[in-house]
Amino acid sequence: MGRAGLRVPTPCVSACPAVTVGPPSAQSERERGDAMTPTLTALLCLGLSVGPRTRAQAGTRPKPTIWAEPGSVMPWGTSVTIWCQGGLEAQEYRLYKDGESRVWDRQEPLESRDKAKFSITHMTDVHAGRYHCNYFSPTGWSEPSDPLELVLVTGLLDKPRLSAQPSPVVTSGGNVTLQCASQMRFHRFVLMREGERQPSWTLGSQAAPHGGTQALFPVGPMTPSLRWTFRCYGYYSNTPQIWSDPSDPLELLVSGVSGKPSLLTQQDTVVTYGQSLTLQCRSDVSYNRFALSKEGAPDPPRQLGRQTQAGLSGADFPLGPVRPSHGGRYMCYGGHTLSSEWSAPSEPLDILLAGQLPYTPSLSVQPGPTVAPGENVTLLCQSQSSMDTFLLSKEGAADPPLRLRSQYRAGQHQAEFSMSPVTSAHGGTYRCYGSASTSPYLLSQPSDPLELLVSGPHWYLYILLTAAVAFVLLLSLLVLLLVLHQRRVKGRKPGAADPEPKDRGLHDSSSPAPAAQEESLYASMQDIQPEEGVELDHQNTQDDPQGTTYAQVTASDTPQDVTYAQLNCLTLRQETSVSPPSQSGKPPAEPSVYAALAIQ
Repeated sequence: MGRAGLRVPTPCVSACPAVTVGPPSAQSERERGDAMTPTLTALLCLGLSVGPRTRAQAGTRPKPTIWAEPGSVMPWGTSVTIWCQGGLEAQEYRLYKDGESRVWDRQEPLESRDKAKFSITHMTDVHAGRYHCNYFSPTGWSEPSDPLELVLVTGLLDKPRLSAQPSPVVTSGGNVTLQCASQMRFHRFVLMREGERQPSWTLGSQAAPHGGTQALFPVGPMTPSLRWTFRCYGYYSNTPQIWSDPSDPLELLVSGVSGKPSLLTQQDTVVTYGQSLTLQCRSDVSYNRFALSKEGAPDPPRQLGRQTQAGLSGADFPLGPVRPSHGGRYMCYGGHTLSSEWSAPSEPLDILLAGQLPYTPSLSVQPGPTVAPGENVTLLCQSQSSMDTFLLSKEGAADPPLRLRSQYRAGQHQAEFSMSPVTSAHGGTYRCYGSASTSPYLLSQPSDPLELLVSGPHWYLYILLTAAVAFVLLLSLLVLLLVLHQRRVKGRKPGAADPEPKDRGLHDSSSPAPAAQEESLYASMQDIQPEEGVELDHQNTQDDPQGTTYAQVTASDTPQDVTYAQLNCLTLRQETSVSPPSQSGKPPAEPSVYAALAIQ
């Protein structure tokens, strides 16, 4: 019962009868029918005796490994070596090519005993095909290796174009689509990554939007630890091992989060055909390589080494004489040599190419080209030709041109650029352009220049305003002084003695001063209503070398107003004149005191 599940093949020698095989024409129809049964029996017996033994022997040795050096995709006329590596007991290696009934080549193992090489000195279309190998050991033949596709690049088929959508710069962990396209209408496309021996992906073609065929290869997620450089090929179904020339290599840049550089240009962002143009990438981070990328461009990013200027690392990317293909949006990146990761992208810089559309818009301003600060200004760009977008550019401005969608009014395509309120910074020379949505970076001819003047009030208004302010300030000062003077006069108490003058500039009349240098000034002091007890005292200070005479007025207890006068740098000469007494002997009604003052 334990052996019921086992099936042991019966030896063919005892189970199968002998069979005589002869030409069918020498036998009758009945003999032919009788002969078919022994023949089929013999074949079945042969299969039972050989098949299990062959599978048992093949399973005793692992299958070898096959590869080609320097690669499996080789140009015409080059040499290539096919390697087959098996076990140490291998005694012979064989190479087979699909479609060939015989063994393609036989080789004894090398000194290491575990591999053999098959050399092709001159690659042609005869050598293109699918190969596999096996080896023989004391226990029998090994299983065949996996197939090796040996491909020939003849140089007769144009290379396809490889591009990344939407950009060859991908953030870490992101995905990208690689487009391989050709006008040769290939049936299939192959994408290969540099450093790999076998094709990475093979896809059937589809119709391309602009003619020809294409294949779209999804790639990702991207990691900065690897190099992502690809090429693609195309071929026809009837010759699957004869490929086109390889596309130009496309390196994908994996951007990270490190400090982004700045992208700028010394010229205006609106350029003309044939003009020299250089884009500058600058960073305060010490990057030692930089890359410039154009959005949507099939070309891979341009890479340059570091150039240190004014403490900043950077690189200058000369684009040469400007052509229509230079119009577009650019970004730059910084990186380090020892890392495959790049920095965050710079802010985008748009390069606009003027004069590519055969239209010239007009530019006008409302209310006029000369305005005062704070007013509202509108620049109107118009065209009778159809425009999708209008752009307003200021000469010498660092900012990109302003963009507005076109509006159709009164038989004109137009856009209104408002400035409110206007400042002196708005002054300058303006031009406007038109563009189409299908090529937003290719502009029309520029409009005639329009100069906007922002000026304030005229000069005489400033003078009047300044004079008015000065007059108000002077009048306020005079009023203040008058008020202060009145308060001082009212604040003095009656009967208070005059303070002793501190000015030493008063001299007696006896002071020797040249008569030619003196000018006499006489002051008359008159007491209109003389009061009792009022007297004028004269004192001559002996200690004063100048002989200065001081006069003091004393008053009775009756309150009265006293007027003071201070004389500086004067020589005082006093004279008292008394009217002669009258005939009646009464004193004069109005005694007078005179003082002569000499000014030095």
